[in-house]
Amino acid sequence: QVQLVESGGGLVQAGGSLRLTCVASGRTFSRYAMGWYRQAPGKERELIAAINWNGISTYYPYSVKDRFTISRDNSKNAVYLQMNRLKPEDTAVYNCAAGRGTSFGDGYDVWGQGTQVTVSS
Repeated sequence: QVQLVESGGGLVQAGGSLRLTCVASGRTFSRYAMGWYRQAPGKERELIAAINWNGISTYYPYSVKDRFTISRDNSKNAVYLQMNRLKPEDTAVYNCAAGRGTSFGDGYDVWGQGTQVTVSS
């Protein structure tokens, strides 16, 4: 059973930066796409970054494009989310997710416990 553990959340002022880390265990990490989701109070969970198995292809929705960057290090079983120019509306619980296949279009079947990101105005 794959396990995902996120870290790096916290409180930051608007305009600041945070870097989230997710470390995976229990499955061959390099064979699967990875993603980052977030869920704010009263809102649905949304996919805000994804990366395919070899790190070549990535996806971002418009809300975070050019501010967030997803990357991975398969030698460390880790995926990262660099978040710059943070806004109060980025406040949410951020979850790492493991894909069902090599492409981020294959869906996700395992989520980490989440890390809270709070952006103050």
